[in-house]
Amino acid sequence: MRSDWDAAFASCAVPISCERVSAGGVDGEWIAADGARPDKAILYFHGGGFRLGSVSSHRELIARIAAASGCRVLAVNYRLAPEHRFPAPLEDALASYDWMLEQGLKPENIALAGDSAGGNLVLAALLGLRKQGARLPAAAVLMSPWTDLAATGASYVSRAEADPIHQRPMILALAKNYLGPDGDPRRPLASPLYADLGGLPPLLIQVGDRETVLDDSVMFADKARAAGTEVELQVWDGMIHVFQMFGGELAEARRAIDSIG
Repeated sequence: MRSDWDAAFASCAVPISCERVSAGGVDGEWIAADGARPDKAILYFHGGGFRLGSVSSHRELIARIAAASGCRVLAVNYRLAPEHRFPAPLEDALASYDWMLEQGLKPENIALAGDSAGGNLVLAALLGLRKQGARLPAAAVLMSPWTDLAATGASYVSRAEADPIHQRPMILALAKNYLGPDGDPRRPLASPLYADLGGLPPLLIQVGDRETVLDDSVMFADKARAAGTEVELQVWDGMIHVFQMFGGELAEARRAIDSIG
């Protein structure tokens, strides 16, 4: 599954430079377009249900975000389940952020970004940093974030026929694969929807209206706003899960990436 997905999405039509690095022991790449500012950067976590996905499978999406933002992007290959279950991906996310600070980048010049499970990891990293009392990055971008591993949203029913990718049994199976058979899907660092969401940096959330995972974004945005966190929620009409990956085909994807930039 991992090699098939990498092969399906490995091409990249955007001119970029790539530099392999070990980011605090986590395999990663600096991805940059021409003219990228050296003092500002994005830390990117790919999606794939914590089971598959990589920098390779998301290279074009990351490249388009790099070009739109004018920033370098550090994309990391965090450990995947079932070989490495929760909290291994979160540990890798925090290690890669710490490494960016060690390279001289300042928190106020860093944004976090991620799609699907990567969006979950962005939020878990923010919660983990807050718990440590660490300085948080300036902002975060979440594309179709998976915030509720218990899959309680009404959209799992209301969007079931419209969504060509995800159905609730699949989501619950991926959650069990990540957490283990006895894992708690409502643990806040695993499902950020159940966390105290105060004190987080500004968040941009983009989600498609045809997604079963739609309510993961809507419920999270409502709860975060109620806790005092600044949230911009964009629900894109007619779009599917992580539609931003189709920047070469969809005008909506290109507009969404411009908004991210």
